Amino acid sequence: MAILYNPQENIFHLQTDTASYIIRVLKSGHLAHLYWGKGIRNSNFENLLKMQERASFSPNVSGSDKALSLDTLPQEYPAYGNGDFRTPAFQLKLENGSTITDLRYQNHRIYSGKPKLEGLPATYAEQEDEAETLEIDLFDSLISLRVILSYTVFKNHNVVARSARLVNEGPQQFKLLRALSMSVDLPRCDYDLLQLQGAWARERYMERRPLAHGNQSIESRRGASGHQLNPFMALLSKNAGENYGEVYGFSLVYSGSFIAQVEVDQFDTARVSMGINPFDFTWKLEPGSSFQTPEAVMVYSDRGLGHMSREYHRLYRSRLCRGKHRDSSRPVLINNWEATYFDFNAEKILDIAREGANLGMELFVLDDGWFGKRDSDNCSLGDWFVDKRKLPDGLKDLASKVNQLGLKFGLWFEPEMISPDSDLYRAHPDWCLHVPGRKRTEARNQLVLDYSRKDVCDAIIKMVSDILSTAPVAYVKWDMNRNMTEIGSAVLPADRQRETAHRYILGLYRVMEEITSRFPDILFESCSGGGGRFDPGILYYMPQTWTSDDTDAVERLKIQHGTSIVYPAGTMGAHVSAVPNHQVGRSTPIETRGNAAMCGNFGYELDLTKLSEADKAAVREQVRTYKEIRHIIQFGDMYRLLSPFEGNETAWIFVTEDKSEAFLTFFRVLAQPHAPLSRIRLEGLDEARNYKLEGMDLIMGGDILMNFGLNVPELQGDYASFSLGLKAI
Repeated sequence: MAILYNPQENIFHLQTDTASYIIRVLKSGHLAHLYWGKGIRNSNFENLLKMQERASFSPNVSGSDKALSLDTLPQEYPAYGNGDFRTPAFQLKLENGSTITDLRYQNHRIYSGKPKLEGLPATYAEQEDEAETLEIDLFDSLISLRVILSYTVFKNHNVVARSARLVNEGPQQFKLLRALSMSVDLPRCDYDLLQLQGAWARERYMERRPLAHGNQSIESRRGASGHQLNPFMALLSKNAGENYGEVYGFSLVYSGSFIAQVEVDQFDTARVSMGINPFDFTWKLEPGSSFQTPEAVMVYSDRGLGHMSREYHRLYRSRLCRGKHRDSSRPVLINNWEATYFDFNAEKILDIAREGANLGMELFVLDDGWFGKRDSDNCSLGDWFVDKRKLPDGLKDLASKVNQLGLKFGLWFEPEMISPDSDLYRAHPDWCLHVPGRKRTEARNQLVLDYSRKDVCDAIIKMVSDILSTAPVAYVKWDMNRNMTEIGSAVLPADRQRETAHRYILGLYRVMEEITSRFPDILFESCSGGGGRFDPGILYYMPQTWTSDDTDAVERLKIQHGTSIVYPAGTMGAHVSAVPNHQVGRSTPIETRGNAAMCGNFGYELDLTKLSEADKAAVREQVRTYKEIRHIIQFGDMYRLLSPFEGNETAWIFVTEDKSEAFLTFFRVLAQPHAPLSRIRLEGLDEARNYKLEGMDLIMGGDILMNFGLNVPELQGDYASFSLGLKAI
């Protein structure tokens, strides 16, 4: 790790263990991007930037230098209107109605550590010597606009973290129309774009397509990162696969509407940019005020997608997630949702919890329906008081009885929403997002609370804190079940209404920060109809996310495989549910359901009292196994061996950092007559060590397992699987 500055050449060289990122300040003051790729020695970089006069339709910065055109210059944070016709990183509207800016280098700072971003989640350094940060000041002297570009490299992580802060140091006010977190110009365009797309119950499917001339973008306009597209993309060289080829990864630490885009220009260069979606966004930047963009985390890999993923996993697991649960093993839980939905009472809950305790589980989670008059999803959100019809002795009594069974107690909330049929709405109808005179569109019979308002946030903090203070709650599932419509606030003036969506996210982060800080011993899991807000921003406050409402084992192969492109297994909630599955109607063996769910934070979501004795025995063994291997899943390195997007078989292996233990899972979706014999080459092991294959009475060398492979045992029927533990001896 190092950030080196050469004052003679005005060049910054950002170094990680395996990559280099190089920037140059031109004599004109423009900030040029020279290189991002495999690590190179610190030497003479003066000749890396080639400039020459191009087509006459590319204007020149100076009449005397025909080679310098912003339309062809690779830049770090480009503007629009003075010669560059490509997508800008930012744009202002001035008091005179113009949108022209001209940023030039003014100064820079290099220092140890990494500063916090005001009001926003971001990766962090626990010690100053873990990271080094470069801040570059760009300045528009005509309007006194300062843009501070921040770059951080980490000692133990091969990433570059970028953000920008725009400061109005002049006398006039600006209207910020666009403020992206990063922009980088790559000299080639022969890449494929990888994105994670989907829908509710079908999140984060991998989709790969070649770049073409023009703009290719993925985005959310929903007020949340969304089920449909994740705030991540990668550019892959044409030959890139899981273990080979160049990959450039881009991940945004933000939970609201975003954009990630690549523009291929007339000269076959590719401009990549990412940040808050400028659609329907403005921000009033008054004199003396500033605007901070979210952080973008960039990873370069010359060893394929798998290496890129593991870089993200290690960083997000240890320097994005926070709190006491970051490094603690997560409990095996039983959730009552698919067992009872809204139809339960205290006796039924205790029956399920009692069976969970008998099977070795560690946590019971009471899901939706415990508050207000909540017998369906048509009422009571916002009425955070116990429904005494279902729980006559209250939450504290129920939680204490669950604790007496040897289980911790968890609780479901949906604090960002309000039901029109609720006491809270009747008292405060202006507390939801709305536009005067317009219909308030409902989804799942609910509206969205206006978290851009401090009074609303304060009220929610108090309501949730009051509940958590009155009962021994060890776990909270924080849900959010609709996206924003009629985005307006009753308290913002007309010229700030288009700030509402971003102010909502800032309010949400404040609420989450306050509640998680007040209750540091509680394990928080986020949820949004499953994976509708599975993003790095939320992971900063809550170290795990309910991956999808789809609990079918076969569907989960693609969902969890795609999610693992960016997010570690230890952030994924994964449960065994009943069959036929409630989402797709498929019946899969309990062994396969268990093997799929054990590749995340493991739990059950079914009525344990209705299981057969054979299934109970299988569950008991799964719980025992998971307790032995969860440290490997939650804190080890994941290697994707076979992809469910490419064939009938899926295989993953998880390996501890010291390579002493591993856990392998293999799935075959459909049986085939006289199928070829399967063999899997394992990854991540130590070639010089021997491994005992648990349950197989077999010892094999790491070199054989990785180069020759492991013969897959004979499997019977559709939806079959097996799992295997390995220990170095």
